[in-house]
Amino acid sequence: MQTVEELVESCTTIIWTASALHTAVNFGQYPYGGLILNRPTLSRRLLPEQGTAEYEEMVKSHQKAYLRTITPKLETLIDLTTIEILSKHASDEVYLGERDNPHWTFDSRALQAFHRFGNKLSEIEEKLTQKNKDGRLSNRIGPVELPYTLLHPTSNEGLTFRGVPNSISI
Repeated sequence: MQTVEELVESCTTIIWTASALHTAVNFGQYPYGGLILNRPTLSRRLLPEQGTAEYEEMVKSHQKAYLRTITPKLETLIDLTTIEILSKHASDEVYLGERDNPHWTFDSRALQAFHRFGNKLSEIEEKLTQKNKDGRLSNRIGPVELPYTLLHPTSNEGLTFRGVPNSISI
C-alpha cells in the first residue's frame, strides 16, 4: 500500500467481509434452510433412469421418491440444529457501530467519527425499513412476504434475520 486511500480501501474490505458480508450469508440460512425440503444437505440416491423401478416410483409419487432421496431424520435434526445455532444472535452480541466498552478511546476525533458512523447506520436501517414497506418494491419481500432485513445493523438476541455483528464469532 502506498497511499491512505489504499489503506482505507483495504480496511473497508476487511470490515465488510468480517461483518456485513458474513451477516448476509450466515444469518439468512435459517429462514430458507430451516425447512430441509428447501435445501436438503444430501441426496442418498441418483436420479432414476427411465425404465427402472425407481423411475416408476418417481412418476407415481414424486413426493415419496423425493423424501426417500433427501436427508434422513437424524441428519436433518443435526443439520437444522447447526443452522439454527449459526443463525442466532447471542445475548451479548455487539453490533456494528456499537462498543461493549464505552471508554474504548479518549480520542475526541475518533469518538466523533464513530458517532457519525453510528448515525449513518441508523439512516441506512431506516431506508431499508422504508424500502421494505414500499409496495412498488414488492420483489423485496417475495410471495411469502418475508422482508429483506439481513443488513439491518441492529438486532435483538435470537433468530431475528437481521443485525450486523462487529465481528465473526462462532
